[in-house]
Amino acid sequence: MNAVMNPASAKAGTNAEWHARRLAATPRGVAVMGDFFIDHAKNSEFWDIEGRRFIDFAGGIAVLNTGHVHPRIQAAIAAQLQRFTHSCYQVVPYAEYVALAERINALVPIAGPAKTAFFSTGAEAVENAIKIARAHTKRGGVIAFGGGFHGRSLFAVGLTGKVQPYKAGFGPFAPEVYHAPFPQCEESLADAKKGIEQLFKCDIEPSRVAAIIFEPVQGEGGFNPIHAEAAKWLRALCDEHGIMLIADEVQTGFARTGKMFAMEHYGVSPDLMTMAKSMAGGTTLSAVVGRAEVMDAPNPGGLGGTYAGNPLAVAAAHAVLDIMAEEKLCDRANVLGQRLKARLEKAKASNKTMGDIRALGAMVACDFVNATTGAPDADLTKRVQQAALKKGLLLLTCGVYGNTVRFLFPLTIEDSVFEEAMGILDEVLAA
Repeated sequence: MNAVMNPASAKAGTNAEWHARRLAATPRGVAVMGDFFIDHAKNSEFWDIEGRRFIDFAGGIAVLNTGHVHPRIQAAIAAQLQRFTHSCYQVVPYAEYVALAERINALVPIAGPAKTAFFSTGAEAVENAIKIARAHTKRGGVIAFGGGFHGRSLFAVGLTGKVQPYKAGFGPFAPEVYHAPFPQCEESLADAKKGIEQLFKCDIEPSRVAAIIFEPVQGEGGFNPIHAEAAKWLRALCDEHGIMLIADEVQTGFARTGKMFAMEHYGVSPDLMTMAKSMAGGTTLSAVVGRAEVMDAPNPGGLGGTYAGNPLAVAAAHAVLDIMAEEKLCDRANVLGQRLKARLEKAKASNKTMGDIRALGAMVACDFVNATTGAPDADLTKRVQQAALKKGLLLLTCGVYGNTVRFLFPLTIEDSVFEEAMGILDEVLAA
């Protein structure tokens, strides 16, 4: 029998040693970007096991809008830890779950009375939103969009509109899922309208479509905001045919776009919304919220999960909502997003490899292209990411063509650390 290291001594060893052990102990399907291992963190910074410091502009993929180990969240979890860690809400309920649902219901841009159910992951929220839409409409079909990302579980990845690396080798996928072009500008709005018209003529009649699901700003797809008129068109289309409109706010929610939820930018009320990531400060919590009569469609027992609405995560989520209100993080997102966009635009003036820059609040991205042809350049994008990482700035890439750098810094980042990161970014883009 192989000896197993006590977790208390897990920090012993170098990054290289742990990297080798990772390759031996965990499957290659769980891809890991960094070849270093985190030891501790504070707000917008973390340190690896060899003592190197990094500025975190990844935020655990949009999970840390309130930063690493915010003291309010730490205190909330610690207090709950003294009371109980689990009861399974469906067996022994707890008041904090209900109180959090009430707070979410009051915040979301949904017309009329709303209800909320909690789950564990974003993909789980998405799949339950589809279940709820199907139960309400008694229909099976679902329409999603190219470039969209809705999770890695089997049904959620069927909704996802990006093959590599998410769908390759995992089919066949669930039937009755269709994709249309994502409407991010006037031209693509026309394409989206033609695409859905084609679906209705050739693949599925509107009366069999349960839901249309979309991200108000595509995350993995490249931080592409939906065109304002497209959001209104989707709402009208769903109203015309009795289809549920689902806004996937797993990445856009909780102040990232300068409003608590991105749908507030569009003046459109969805029937259902999914949320996760930054709602619980790094603990595992997701939710589906929707119109009360829609949410009540599934029979008792049709929704839930053993860990759904974990009490530690619920306590963290209450703290997150307090922090966002008291520290005015929506306003902070707009200020920081504008600063970053201005720095990128200044750099672009003398850098022909920088393409489109997109920003909605602090959900900011920049494309990188071949300076001669203007074609997407994924290799250059990786080099930008690696150059920043060598200087201690952690960035993420995304986009259908892999040529987008996205910026997901904590909204609580200190001004001095933000400016330090801007300096690193200036150096990398100049080089």
